Amino acid sequence: MPIPRLHLFELEDQSWFPNIVRDLATDYLEFMETKLTLHEAVVPLLARALRESGTTTVVDLCAGGGGPVVALSQELETAGVSARFILTDKFPNVPALERLAHDHPRIDGYRDSVDATDVPPQLTGFRTVFNAFHHFRPEDGRAVLRSAVKARQPIGIFEIPERTIPIVIATALLTPILVLLATPFIRPFRWSRLLFTYPLPLVPLTCFWDGFVSQLRAYTPTELHSLATSLGDVEYRWEAGRVGVKAAPGAHLTYLIGLPSRS
Repeated sequence: MPIPRLHLFELEDQSWFPNIVRDLATDYLEFMETKLTLHEAVVPLLARALRESGTTTVVDLCAGGGGPVVALSQELETAGVSARFILTDKFPNVPALERLAHDHPRIDGYRDSVDATDVPPQLTGFRTVFNAFHHFRPEDGRAVLRSAVKARQPIGIFEIPERTIPIVIATALLTPILVLLATPFIRPFRWSRLLFTYPLPLVPLTCFWDGFVSQLRAYTPTELHSLATSLGDVEYRWEAGRVGVKAAPGAHLTYLIGLPSRS
C-alpha cells in the first residue's frame, strides 16, 4: 500500500543549486538507468503509443543528462519503430546533451531552457517525462498535462519512483553506496566527479536526499489518471497503470499515456 504523498524539496530543483553537482548527479542517474535496463518496461508501452499516435518525433521533457533515451531509441528500432528524440530540460545538462547528439544521429539536445508546463509551440511530437513527473506538485503536474492537451500533442509519463515503505527504505540505504561504487565507471572521466564524490561527497548526498524524496513524491496510477481526467477534455484517451521491472525485482514502472482522439 502507498504511504501518504509528501512533496518535500529536492536539491536539483533549486535554482541556486550548483550546476556542476546537478550535472554529475544526472550523469549517475543516466548510468544507473542504463546499467539496470530500467527502460525495458517502457519499450512496449511507448512503441504502441507511437504507432497509435502516428508520431515519429519524441520530445523528452525534464531530460537531465539524457536518461534512458539511447538504449530506448535502439530498442524501439529493434521493435520496428523509428523515432527521433529531442531532449529538453529546464536546467539542461548541455555537455551531456551535446555528447549524445554528437554520438547518436537520431538524438538532438535542446540547449534553451524548456518549462514542461509551457512547452514552446515549435517543439511538436510525442511528449515524454522519464522519472521526473514526481518533481511536480499536483497543480503543476496538471499544468504539464494541460500543456500537451492544449497543443493536441500525445504524452507519456513513465516513473520508477514508487511510494511504498520497502522502496523508500531501500533507496535511503542503498543510494549512497551505489554512487560510491558506480562513480569510477561513469564516462567521460572527470576529476570533478571524483572530487565531489569522495573528498567532498556532494554527489552521494544529493542522490541520497533527492532519491529518498523522489519516492515520497511519487504518484500512483490512480492519482495520475485523476490528474489527467480532471482536465475535462473528452477528446483525449488516458491510460494509467503499473508494470514490473525485470532487472529490479519488487520494483515497478508507473505510467500514464494520453492520446488525442483522431478526427
